[in-house]
Amino acid sequence: MAALVDVLVVAATARELADDLACPTLLCGVGPVDAAAHVAAALADMRPSAILHVGIAGARRASALGPAQLVIGSAARYTDLQVPAKFAPQELRPDERLLAAVRATLPQAPVLPIATVARVGASVGCDVEAMEGFAVLRAAQLAGVPAIEVRAISNEIEERDRSRWHFDHAFAAITAATPRLVEAIAACVR
Repeated sequence: MAALVDVLVVAATARELADDLACPTLLCGVGPVDAAAHVAAALADMRPSAILHVGIAGARRASALGPAQLVIGSAARYTDLQVPAKFAPQELRPDERLLAAVRATLPQAPVLPIATVARVGASVGCDVEAMEGFAVLRAAQLAGVPAIEVRAISNEIEERDRSRWHFDHAFAAITAATPRLVEAIAACVR
């Protein structure tokens, strides 16, 4: 189990973190600003071999992604940032080794770009939307640490009534998958 401490699992909230993981975890807070700040601060103190960013996300109704479906991030897109790419990156790709390990562990999960936004429903050009992925992957990139994002769908982006969102199913799906993902990532970065 000692190799598992090399994987840092990052999530915005405690409900997105699996219990009893054999590796360090970090609650990064909700939204891109808190996520970037918390991950950067953690990386200044620790040097994990990899970061697994987990959480819940919304999906566009037309995508046909249902509640609790897991999605592997093929890219993290910061769709709130409306400046030319020469001023700041707006898309980051996960580490290829981590992507291969996660795909082998979750062969049924679609591999799609995941938008990072500060406001629900603000994404452009992505079927999946969350609030921290780009920030986590950017902090990891700047520290030279490979990272990947995996999400469980909780809602349709277009559904404004949060009482109709499937939080419990999404939390259960992501926390059930996380231990297997940690093992797979730890094996590929050894």
